[in-house]
Order: sequence, then C-alpha cells, then structure tokens
Amino acid sequence: MSIERAIVEARRKPWGSRNLLPWSDIAAGDDPIGELWFRRADTTSPESVLLLKLLFTTEPLSIQVHPDDIFARSIGLANGKTEAWYILSAVPDARVAIGLKRSLSSTELRTAISDGSIVDLVQWRSVRCGDAIFVPAGTIHAIGAGIVLAEIQQHSDATFRLFDYGRQRELHLENAVAAAKAAPAPRQSPSRRLNETRTALVTSAHFFLEQIDLAAGSVWTLDAHNEAWIILIKGQGQMAAATMSAGQAVFLEADQLKIEVGPEGLRALLAYPGPHADSVALVEQYPDMPGHPRPKTEEVQTWSR
Repeated sequence: MSIERAIVEARRKPWGSRNLLPWSDIAAGDDPIGELWFRRADTTSPESVLLLKLLFTTEPLSIQVHPDDIFARSIGLANGKTEAWYILSAVPDARVAIGLKRSLSSTELRTAISDGSIVDLVQWRSVRCGDAIFVPAGTIHAIGAGIVLAEIQQHSDATFRLFDYGRQRELHLENAVAAAKAAPAPRQSPSRRLNETRTALVTSAHFFLEQIDLAAGSVWTLDAHNEAWIILIKGQGQMAAATMSAGQAVFLEADQLKIEVGPEGLRALLAYPGPHADSVALVEQYPDMPGHPRPKTEEVQTWSR
C-alpha cells in the first residue's frame, strides 16, 4: 500500500523549451528541457508499470517508432512501448504525425529512412488542447513544435529514430524496420463518457487513460486496486498531504487517496494498467447527515479497442 507525491526528473533535449510555466517552475537555463519524468518518491520501491511524462516542444521531435513487447524481448528489453498523449497546449498550427500515408514494404521503408524521404511519407494531423492520441507500439510517429503534452506509456525508453532533421544523432535503421508497422495508423476509438466525472480517453491492453472533472468544494476517494497515476491539469486540490496544482502528480498503489477539491474545481488525468477498466473506483464523500443518501461505488464498464 502506497500514496506518494511524485518527484520530477528533468530531461534535456535539443527540441525542448526553456520556459515550462505554468506546468513546472524548473529553470531550464541555456539547456532546454524536453521532458519531465514523474518518479515514485520512494526510490527503494519497485519501478512502476507505467511511466508518466510531460513533453515540451519548440522544434519537431524525430520521426520514430517504438517496439512491441515481442520484438523488445527479442533484443533483450523487458517490454515494449505503447503510449498515449494528451495535448495540454498547442500553438494554432501545431501538428503530430501518426502512421504513414500509405503502406510500405520493408525494402521501401529501408530506402525511405536511408534517403530521408520518410519525412514526406508520415501522416500529419492538426492538434489542439484536449486532444487524446493513442500510439500503439510499432506506429511510426512524430510530435511537432509548439506543443505541451502529457504522456502515459509502458515503462520503457526504447525508441528507434528514422529521421532527425539533421541533428546528427544516431538513426536506428535495422531496428526501426524490424519494429515498425509501415502503414497508415488504425482508426482510434473516440473518447467515452463513463459517468458524470470520468471520461475514458484511451483504452488498451497496457493502460487506461481517463479525464476526471470534479466540482468545486467536493471531496472524493480514489481507490486503486493496483497502481495508478493522477496528474492535475486544471484547478487545485488537497491530496497526499499537500495542495496540488497543474503539473503535479501523485502515485498510489493498492491504496485509497482522499481528494479535497479547491474553489475552482479540478481537472486531472488518471492512468492505470489494463486490461481491466474497473480496477479504480472514484467515490464522492458526503457529510454524514440524516436523510442524506450515501453514494454507491460506481460500476465502470469494461471494453477493449
């Protein structure tokens, strides 16, 4: 049983930002920060199944692909990397790439990586604040400039670059060709409202990503059977013995977290491992007054994509 206010680890990236406000007050200095990784506060505890990040882009990221579990284990890694993004902010022309415009053979993909023409074959789409995007392992993808996003993923840093805009970093031709599904991305299922407070954004065998919206002044308990991450993206609330605001996160495992919502309400992202969508309960707590109905623990439907 564990409830921990997450600690943050900054990762320097050439495409990152020197201004992380309002999501973090970490000063980047002359070396831009591209990613904030959220870690368990108890460094002696086992590594979490899921990894939560914030990404800040002022330049496009590399065109890349992540391996699935089978390929990752064939090259000695613990697991692959399926991920999902939630757009926290985006400039008007911001875009991401998901999949290719057309299917390629392994030979065609190898040539496109070698001569750089892969940059013209990825399928770009516009994004705006509030978009949720599912990126299954094997999907060729990229993130454009001018975006802040939250990412939930399998706990892995396995990334194979196909194109890097001349940054002189290593490309990973052989592994990229072996890992990639060189085709258009499958159609993503739309978000689904579970109840008045919970919206399922992305559902997969590896994790579930939800948006939760809690009314001003309300009090809740979040009961996680296994592990769960919650990161605030709007408003404030008291949890884990602290006042939490946008960009701050809590990790819990087999425990119950009390959430006291601030005067402006609270919006957060909630992520937990799949494949079952009913491993987390969110229950409003009411004053113990005569005649006041007690809440029932909600039943969350389970489905697969």
